[in-house]
Amino acid sequence: MFRPGTLDAEFTALNRKISSQANNLEGFLGEENWISDDGSLRVANYWWADRASLDRFMRDKVHLYAKSRQSRWYDGYHVVIAEVLAAYGDGRLSHVTGDTRRQAGGKR
Repeated sequence: MFRPGTLDAEFTALNRKISSQANNLEGFLGEENWISDDGSLRVANYWWADRASLDRFMRDKVHLYAKSRQSRWYDGYHVVIAEVLAAYGDGRLSHVTGDTRRQAGGKR
């Protein structure tokens, strides 16, 4: 999650390149982006198959370069690394995390 400051052309180019790099890494499942109604907060979620895949992304040179420059573009940020223990729904909306109840043969 981040509060945007001045998002210039370099930020936009790096953001696209990071997304592309992530998409090409083994274990990448998907990406979701959200912007608050007033534009004051943004969230970028990257989904990975396992911690090893995430670690490869965290060592990516383009990603590391962008992180080193974050104070140029962000007026604050917060990172959460979490493990998905369960994911489910009514089956009418797909998601990269799948549906652990349906996969396990559980209740629908």
